Amino acid sequence: MIVVAGGKGQRMGGDMPKQFQLLGERPLLMVTLERLYAMDSTMKMILVLPAEHLGLWDELCLKYSFAIPLIVTVGGNTRFHSVQNGLSAIDDADADDALVGVHDAVRPFVSQKVLDDAYHEAWNNGAVIPMIELQDSLRHIVGGEGASETVPRDRYRLVQTPQVFRLSLLREAYSQRYVEAFTDDASVVEAMGGRVFAVEGNRENIKITTPFDMLVAKTLIACSTSKTEV
Repeated sequence: MIVVAGGKGQRMGGDMPKQFQLLGERPLLMVTLERLYAMDSTMKMILVLPAEHLGLWDELCLKYSFAIPLIVTVGGNTRFHSVQNGLSAIDDADADDALVGVHDAVRPFVSQKVLDDAYHEAWNNGAVIPMIELQDSLRHIVGGEGASETVPRDRYRLVQTPQVFRLSLLREAYSQRYVEAFTDDASVVEAMGGRVFAVEGNRENIKITTPFDMLVAKTLIACSTSKTEV
């Protein structure tokens, strides 16, 4: 699993990048990594961090006694380049038909079922993403002065991570030249003609990018803690 933690957290605010802000009693990034490890301790993990955050990560690992085995590598200027670097850190001895997932470091609530389903379907079909239905209505901006038109929401889905692929397929996809249209790994695979399949995501698997998201995440953590204590 490649875990991408390259964001600067500008929408979150504060002096600390969002992936290092506390969620409960531990940094958000650690919560994500520990959840993945708890679901599959045999899974190899590669953490992609900006070069300027490597020292901070080392300090936090000591402070919170974080000892999950993983490979740490340096990110790039964009998510695309960070995933490229993560792929480069994979042992060349790994078979091309091995599966590799790519997960956002600020999604700490992916479920066991989504993880299992994504890897199972990727083994069968080569490229899989988790998606969930939209709950709100959508409108398409068609011009200036606030003009818009309704959009049938049943034709659209929200995309989550981990996105899971055959290693050979993802390596080939990331050999392409970067373009701004690459918003996630699925878009990179599709740009070279690959077909991407879907599994049902879990609604709690939010991406924490704003202070409001963090409030929701803290509520989810508190609820899960209280259930465990009961």
